[in-house]
Amino acid sequence: MEKVRISKLLSERKVCSRREAEKYLEQGQIFLNGVLVTEQGTKAYPTDRIEIGPSAKEEQGQKVTVMLHKPLGIVSNLPEPGYREASDLIVEENHWEGDRRPFEELTAPLHVVGRLDVNSKGLLLLTQDGRVAKQIIGPSSVVEKEYIVRFEGFVTERQLDRLREGELTIDGRRLKRAGVEQKDANTLRVVLIEGKKRQLRRMCEIIGITVTSLKRVRIGHLQLGDLPPGKWRYVDSAELRFK
Repeated sequence: MEKVRISKLLSERKVCSRREAEKYLEQGQIFLNGVLVTEQGTKAYPTDRIEIGPSAKEEQGQKVTVMLHKPLGIVSNLPEPGYREASDLIVEENHWEGDRRPFEELTAPLHVVGRLDVNSKGLLLLTQDGRVAKQIIGPSSVVEKEYIVRFEGFVTERQLDRLREGELTIDGRRLKRAGVEQKDANTLRVVLIEGKKRQLRRMCEIIGITVTSLKRVRIGHLQLGDLPPGKWRYVDSAELRFK
């Protein structure tokens, strides 16, 4: 059995990110089998007991994740002239009335997890927790993202099969299989487990479908539900247990 960097082990165990682990090593907040370690690059066996100190645990426990119903015309996180960013909407006046947690819990910047383009709407997550981001958009992620796609004209079963079968390529890479269900004459329900830039719109373009509306309604088991457009709410830790 080979030894692995403590920072990598802590990241794999979803205790903290690698960068945070390196910071905690500097701060004297990591214990290997009960012994304090501070040297960067320290390695341990995967079976070893690795713990973080009280202040590091408190910091991890205070990390916040929110769910926003992103409206059309809002960019996720890349500033563009004339457009507002999603983070601009995370203010007290847009805090959903049904959320019992106080606005004051939000004390540090948030980062978007899984972008939606300016012409798309729906469920957008913003977090202070790198562990959440890794689970959803990391290279090994298999967390489902569900979309409702409306289009003009009609679609054939062969076009839908091309979406389902994973035979499409974007930027020279073959895409994974997608779950596709036709809801009515002009509406599809699509489930992806990857998230390349404008992926779903580009997939539809390839097979000749003209998208008129795209809305993300689910990430993993997190449902957009009745959250109104432009409103946000806190996501509790129990809701962030993605498989």
